Amino acid sequence: MTVSSLGRLVRRLRLARALTIEQLAEASGVSVRAIGDMERGRSTKPRHGTVAALMQGLRLGEAEAEELFLAARADRSEKAADVPAPTAHFAPLPRGIRDFVGREDELRVLGDLIEEGTRSGAVQSEGAPPLPPVAVVSGVPGSGKTTLALRLAEERRSDFPDGAFFIDLRGLEDRPPTPDETVVRLLNAWGVDDAQVGRLTHEERLALYQSTAAGLRAVLVLDNAGHETQVRALLPAEGRMLVVVTSRRPLAGLSGVHRLELGTLAGSESNALLRAVVADGRVDADPDAAARVAGLCGHLPLALRVAANWAATRSGWTLGRLADRLADEDRRMDALSAGDLGVASAFHLSYSRLAPETARVFRLLSLIPGGDFSIPYAAVLAETSVVEAEDTLEELLEAGLLMTSVGDRYRFHDLLRLYGRARNRDTDNEAVSVAAAARLRGWLLDTVAAAAQVATGEAEAREGSASTASPQHFRTREQALEWLRAESDNWLSALRQEAEQQDPGRVVVIAFAVEGVCNSWISWGHWSEVFALGARSAEATGDPDSQAGCLSMLAWVYWQCHRRHEEALETATSALAIASACGSLGRQAEAYMYLGWLRDVVNDVVPAVEDIAQAMDLFLRAGDTRRYLQAANMNITVLRKAGRGQEAVETHHAVMGSLAQLPGGIDDPRYAVTVRISRYHVAFVYLNEGRWEEAAEVLTGLEQSYADSGFHLATTKIYLYRGHCLAHLGREAEAEGDYRAVLGLGDSAPVDLREEARAGLAGLSAGALPSRTAFE
Repeated sequence: MTVSSLGRLVRRLRLARALTIEQLAEASGVSVRAIGDMERGRSTKPRHGTVAALMQGLRLGEAEAEELFLAARADRSEKAADVPAPTAHFAPLPRGIRDFVGREDELRVLGDLIEEGTRSGAVQSEGAPPLPPVAVVSGVPGSGKTTLALRLAEERRSDFPDGAFFIDLRGLEDRPPTPDETVVRLLNAWGVDDAQVGRLTHEERLALYQSTAAGLRAVLVLDNAGHETQVRALLPAEGRMLVVVTSRRPLAGLSGVHRLELGTLAGSESNALLRAVVADGRVDADPDAAARVAGLCGHLPLALRVAANWAATRSGWTLGRLADRLADEDRRMDALSAGDLGVASAFHLSYSRLAPETARVFRLLSLIPGGDFSIPYAAVLAETSVVEAEDTLEELLEAGLLMTSVGDRYRFHDLLRLYGRARNRDTDNEAVSVAAAARLRGWLLDTVAAAAQVATGEAEAREGSASTASPQHFRTREQALEWLRAESDNWLSALRQEAEQQDPGRVVVIAFAVEGVCNSWISWGHWSEVFALGARSAEATGDPDSQAGCLSMLAWVYWQCHRRHEEALETATSALAIASACGSLGRQAEAYMYLGWLRDVVNDVVPAVEDIAQAMDLFLRAGDTRRYLQAANMNITVLRKAGRGQEAVETHHAVMGSLAQLPGGIDDPRYAVTVRISRYHVAFVYLNEGRWEEAAEVLTGLEQSYADSGFHLATTKIYLYRGHCLAHLGREAEAEGDYRAVLGLGDSAPVDLREEARAGLAGLSAGALPSRTAFE
């Protein structure tokens, strides 16, 4: 993590006074951890009070106090600029209800919270931290909690220039998302780079989440929370973001929040809702019947809307007839405890009037494992075309039996999902349901494999197919990655089911198919489960080679995605033992490579060099040129760290020589990344030995490749360090161009490296050489 100018200044001032961090903490009242985090660049946004306390503890004079104050202000500005300003494009709200009625008092209370947040923002400019407003909207199922939150976000959109964001916490499911997973989703939605998020620890993600949220004027709807721990870490500590949490429970364990309990609708509101949906005068023509309908629906908005939608499509029915049907309907939904027995009747009334094929699709949709779904799911389950499936979904939406979700997707209210599953059990032949579920599972996993091939460049993208028997196709790499992300809940559930009761061999195939996707989606929290399932499935099928391969990938994930080094090392060691026992040279080499990498990341470089040398030898013996070159590049890095620079240079020349002997030569685009990495890392050997000409030569031409791949730190270092080389070589005009290129990167370049580029420009003007002597 880059250390800010403020962090460096605090450290310099502290050391100038010969103070330890503990002594400064005692003198200032600022905690040891806070000072340490600030000096290491982990403090995201120092408060005015903290800066003032440090000034007092350091006993600064006027000039130094002003310097510290200005650095703190600049640090806050830089930190805010690090994250692109998000827009609602990243996480749009689901479609709202056009005929929303009632809940005026509740909307007024929530509106007052928005005004409170605005007033808090005004207080912030005077130095006091704002108190972000949080509302917990609780109530019985079907009381309209989500609808109310969405209505507020739509009505007050102008109060939230940074957008409105919606996350379904799926609190009633067996595997709801963890707070960390929700933090990752929101950071991605706010434009934070996924690779950056993936490299952070859990605590660092929370810190970044809090600092980003503090700078947003937005509304965040956390829908369907099951318990306090799903929500607590997501509540902003400062700023003007309005958070609306919906839950069946009041979440009494949360402090400092405003609670709003939704009961059933008042009689007049129920009447208004019926009138809004059945808009042809029948409600006013028979108010007694309308009251009976509302009573049989328990005055619950969901049940009322389902019944009213049904009546609206049957203009020949009176409301009295509707009330009679509600009273006589099957009440097999009693066990759902939805607040009133009439809810089941309302669902069944609409369901029973569906066309047989539409009703069949409704029942089949309840088999989908994830929280929401897209149109092809219905097509696969019903064995129909996508066009016909979309028509059916819209019909169910109009009947009130489905809800919309983000991005042209659909979802069930949890009561309706249970109702659909109950109808499926009661109506459909078990073999038919099992076959439909297997068909969906097969389509999902086939599409995962197809998407992974396109995302990793192993297959050409192509136009989508209208056939529901074949997996979905993808036009671009980005489209394939987006599908894998959007459908992750569903395809992960399918993978679990396949591992538990179906075809473990297929689980292994999918694990290897998605192996190359991890680098493009490091922040996803379930890669460890995917490769653990793959390893167990390979063991179950008696395939030790594949078991070792999955364990090696699991070791990579444990460290790269979770920073669990001990587990990663243990898992890689197990992979090596299994690969050795079955005599697989390739898997042994792979395990050695990961062991070397894992030792290198904790600077245990001597055994790392030995492990990677073993990997290189085994890859050569196995005839795997691609991964031999990959291991050789790793060897360049660890040899340099071990102080064996000449061996690192020799390894670089060996890589280039091996590439030159291949049919495509050193310019073969398949090995462009290998060439790039080898040149980049050997450059640091030359730089640290003062071999400026050779360093400049290997760095030249790398900047665009790294920039195109989104590696902003590496791009910055290439320009900056090549500028230093050129300055030492007396090529001032070219050095100036590189320094200015660093500044032209703007916020993509770390603050301290931009400052170093400015110092380089000043040195050129003054005839002074760059002062840096160590390069990392």
